[in-house]
Amino acid sequence: MKTILQIEGMSCAHCVRHVKEALEAVAGVKSANVNLKNKSAEVEHGDTVSLASLKTAVAEAGYEAV
Repeated sequence: MKTILQIEGMSCAHCVRHVKEALEAVAGVKSANVNLKNKSAEVEHGDTVSLASLKTAVAEAGYEAV
């Protein structure tokens, strides 16, 4: 499965890396591609990963997924 999130609060490459690492730490996530210009993250994951768990991971990293 693939989910695209809009990420608020990113301003630099460090932010991108932080969000990517947070998303990839969620159990069941295969990969996360984070784009600073588009302020988005494309997450490839298994069926058991919920949108809520992805949003929580982003929030715990200090950003907001909408």
